[in-house]
Amino acid sequence: MDGLLLGVDIGTSSSKGVLVSPRGTIVARASRPHDTSYPHPGWVEHDAETVWWQDFLVITRELVAAADQPIIGLGVSGIGPCFMPADDAGAPLRPAILYGVDTRAGVEIDELNAEIGAEEILRRGGTPLSSQAVGPKVRWFAKNEPERYERTAMWFMASSYLVHKLTGRYVLDHHSASQCDPMYDLREAEWATDWCERIAPGLSLPELAWPTEVVGEVSAEAAALTGLPQGLPVTAGTVDAWAEGTSVGVTDPGDVMVMYGTTMFLIQVLSDPSPHAGLWTTRGAFPGTYSLAAGMATSGAITDWLRKLVGGEFGTLVEEAAAVPAGSRGLLLLPYFAGERTPIFDSEARGIIAGLTLGHGRAELYRAALEGIAYGVRHNLEAMREAGGGSTRLVAVGGGTQGGLWTQIVTDVIGAEQQIPRETVGACFGDALLAATALGQDVDREQWNPVEQTVRPDAGRARAYDEFYKRYRELYPSTVDIAHFLAAEQHAADAEG
Repeated sequence: MDGLLLGVDIGTSSSKGVLVSPRGTIVARASRPHDTSYPHPGWVEHDAETVWWQDFLVITRELVAAADQPIIGLGVSGIGPCFMPADDAGAPLRPAILYGVDTRAGVEIDELNAEIGAEEILRRGGTPLSSQAVGPKVRWFAKNEPERYERTAMWFMASSYLVHKLTGRYVLDHHSASQCDPMYDLREAEWATDWCERIAPGLSLPELAWPTEVVGEVSAEAAALTGLPQGLPVTAGTVDAWAEGTSVGVTDPGDVMVMYGTTMFLIQVLSDPSPHAGLWTTRGAFPGTYSLAAGMATSGAITDWLRKLVGGEFGTLVEEAAAVPAGSRGLLLLPYFAGERTPIFDSEARGIIAGLTLGHGRAELYRAALEGIAYGVRHNLEAMREAGGGSTRLVAVGGGTQGGLWTQIVTDVIGAEQQIPRETVGACFGDALLAATALGQDVDREQWNPVEQTVRPDAGRARAYDEFYKRYRELYPSTVDIAHFLAAEQHAADAEG
């Protein structure tokens, strides 16, 4: 089937779209920044109409105008897991409560662990409850906004909301559903209806589908608004990180994506994982697959903070840090500047820079930041191995792959090669591939986004980093009580402010 594939992704701070040929050639690109709302401490929200839908409209119209061939398929993705309640017409009842960055449901996490049992939640759902889980946020909504809850007929994530606006279907993909802990049964690949009723009595649950399935067609109304052809096939959509993994060929058991961005995110594809208390275990983007996922709360955010603190441009800082030997002349950084997600799940953890002397400068500090993040990556990869994930191929993606130093440091710390593909445009590129798969296109995943560079470890630096990593693993347990005391003092100061 000749024609172009459209992929659109709704991110935390911007949205992106691409038009792609069935062979993976990008024909056109579009992007649009947007605002994220922080109405209260620990609350992080998006307005579904003004952010998700308006971004989609602007990006789609721009790409439709750039198309020189018919558009034959559409795939979407977005931040997740999220929770956005809507009425029986699909109209939002409140702004969407975002993924793990929104921490409002701490009380509800404790309640559900006590009621159901943390071990049973891990066994059936595959993942311990944390701020990433949707279930506690649903209960928070039911308790704190009961009038809106009573009016809730449907609920959406970013991708499923776009699918509903385009097709009228109320559907959620299996991967996204598997992040709705503890509302989804991982092994049975279906809603855990008994637990759903406990968490959100009477709440309607969306139909489940795979990201590789066509779930509907663009309606006449949506066609008029977007410029898309009426009847265009639309896939079920999924969470952005899994679409990004698909975009770089992380689709087979043993494949690992390492995403370098404001935060660090890792996904490993498995055929049969063992749930791990320090990781997220989910369904994969493709039927029959599972994923282990890990996410660090900060990575690029630390380097940006440091750049603003010490001055200078990124290029200059990278050049200076590259001249510093492995180990940053005796500095060790714990990168928990915003708490930490996996594998310690400690929102009260705090950043530490150990070993400072008057002889250290910004070059050592910058390299120590990159090394500390790399130690965090190694910690997460070791947790993945404990959960049955023996990685065979690591693929690096994201803006942090530019420049070379960061990826080289991570490669030296973990002692394994990383592949860097031709295109790192992100999840929207994977959305187009998922659409091609759903349409039955014969997609050669290796040719879709071929590897252009392989980063290999240096044996000498790897041995040096082994010693530093041992101390890194000792630093958090040795200082956790102090960190928690300081976090409490910070919370008190914020409350007074």
